[in-house]
Amino acid sequence: MMYTLKREQQLFCDIATAWSFFSSPNNLSRITPKEMGFVVLSKLTDSDIYKGMIIDYSVKPLLGIPLKWQTQITEVDYQKSFIDFQKKGPYKLWRHHHEFIPNQQGVLMINTVDYELPFGFIGKIMHSLIVKKKLKNIFDYRNAVLESLFNPH
Repeated sequence: MMYTLKREQQLFCDIATAWSFFSSPNNLSRITPKEMGFVVLSKLTDSDIYKGMIIDYSVKPLLGIPLKWQTQITEVDYQKSFIDFQKKGPYKLWRHHHEFIPNQQGVLMINTVDYELPFGFIGKIMHSLIVKKKLKNIFDYRNAVLESLFNPH
């Protein structure tokens, strides 16, 4: 079964600042809860992402058990949007669309994640019991970190 998680957040910065931060895979660990043990394994420079870019990670989503995760950047529309797609990892499908829309306050960021779990019926149960809440918590954490970075009051 396909699930969708959608989040919007207003960032009080210009588009160049937002793009620079979010298009650097090295910033992912800064906005992921520490207990996830998220580490970017690929040796990357801070240059912009590009279509076809492969990024390898290690993550501990459940019970501290490390998993390898690999995503590929499948689309890039400079300073507007990009999509990362799981090539290898814990999901049957993971497609994360990042959108950046300049407005009078700065930039509206929209994240849309379409995902599917493996294991059929068992995956549906795992989604209800664990995965849905875990993803919500991860994106709540990201929201809080981004508020402190881009919207300090």
